[in-house]
Amino acid sequence: MYNRNMKPVPTISRRDMLNQCSTGFGLMALAALTAEEVSANRTHPSTTFGPRVAGIPLRVRNVIFCFMSGGVSQVDSFDPKPRLDKEAGKPLPLQIERTQFNDNGTIMPSPWKFRNYGQSGIPVSDLFPHVGRCADDLAVIRSMTADFSEHAQANYFMHTGFSFMGHPSAGAWINYGLGSETRNLPGFVVLRSGGSGFPHGGRALFGSGFLPAVHQASVIDADSDQPMSNINPIVAKHIQRHRLDFIRRLDDNFLAGTHYNKQLESAIQNYELAFQMQAAVPELVDLRHETEATKRMYGVDASDARKSAYARQCLLARRLVERGVRFVELTCLQYGVGGGNKPNPWDQHEDLAKGHEKMAYQVDQPIAALIKDLKQRGLLDETLVIWAGEFGRTPFAQGAKGRDHDPYGFSIWLAGGGIRGGTVYGATDDFGYHVTEDAMTVYDLWATVLHLLGIHHKDLTYRHGGRDIRLTDVHGRVVDGILM
Repeated sequence: MYNRNMKPVPTISRRDMLNQCSTGFGLMALAALTAEEVSANRTHPSTTFGPRVAGIPLRVRNVIFCFMSGGVSQVDSFDPKPRLDKEAGKPLPLQIERTQFNDNGTIMPSPWKFRNYGQSGIPVSDLFPHVGRCADDLAVIRSMTADFSEHAQANYFMHTGFSFMGHPSAGAWINYGLGSETRNLPGFVVLRSGGSGFPHGGRALFGSGFLPAVHQASVIDADSDQPMSNINPIVAKHIQRHRLDFIRRLDDNFLAGTHYNKQLESAIQNYELAFQMQAAVPELVDLRHETEATKRMYGVDASDARKSAYARQCLLARRLVERGVRFVELTCLQYGVGGGNKPNPWDQHEDLAKGHEKMAYQVDQPIAALIKDLKQRGLLDETLVIWAGEFGRTPFAQGAKGRDHDPYGFSIWLAGGGIRGGTVYGATDDFGYHVTEDAMTVYDLWATVLHLLGIHHKDLTYRHGGRDIRLTDVHGRVVDGILM
């Protein structure tokens, strides 16, 4: 800054002023803390962008992503194809794209029957009878596409819009854009249980990439005695508070010398969040105050350990959005049948009937209960539930009884605020192989999700590597056909 004689004028930053005016800063901090206690809709410090756009209504506040890692077969779930029965055992009369293993057999009919559900009459296979009863709340998209047919690349693409690590997950982008509505929990949480691993790609699928680290996912083990590492305090709370305050003073002095590096600032914020979580997380995972009827509805009491574990995830997802967590992702558990493996439990290359049956049994009742529970509590209107895998599966057999990867046309569904329930969008050919109508991309999916959150996807950007990068890269459109 210069005066009118072009002489430099000493300047002082806002932070330096607050550091030097220690007494005044203390009073300001006290006032801020008092205001936080009385604010019913306070915002997490991760709110740094706020790209709400005039004219875009905020339809939902929270997102729950039920990720079906490994690839659910569309022709065995939400996209019935009678021609598979009629021509079973014959060669597919279409050009076959390169598959993952190129062990391509003949046309394979679905082992399950389809039934029409609800007033909308949406057909759902017998794999998902509980979800089928929620058909009038679903927008089933039969024309989803992906650009990759290998798990890790496809998983990164579905989560980040890019096929390699280093980019922020959708949950991180949304947390960056809107922040959390609670100071005691992260804005982005990934749930796992029963020893479930992460999909191929690992923790980086839920990372913050080049965004400040405060936006990355926190992983909660839903059925562990210690749901997060070091969550149980080892000293009295007041002693820990004094230690953190001392560390914070040291960190602030160091931070000032770095010209307030954003990544370092995020790390300091995470210390404080971790302290708040020591009380919030144990209370979150304690289900003793949930009614027995609620737990039975989800299947928490199921004799099948994997179903019970996933039911606990779904119930915790509801509890997280109740507490203001912005984005929650659930992970499936592996049964070890049909060819599926721990990172990709829906990946049935060898025995699809056996593997898909087990996996659907794990998730069907809990996910349907989640939708019903959110609805009866008035939360579905402000929560978006997404059900999707990274790709689908071929209508022809791999070997004799499995199905290979198919990214050319598969099914996902959405439910919740702003979604037109009882809707089927898009179509595939008579064999369920390629999209023939209203193709939808990963970019379109996230553009639509951001739209429901009141954000224009082109406005949610972050400057990195010399350009403004966004979740939808340079693509994406809002899919109006599934919106109310």
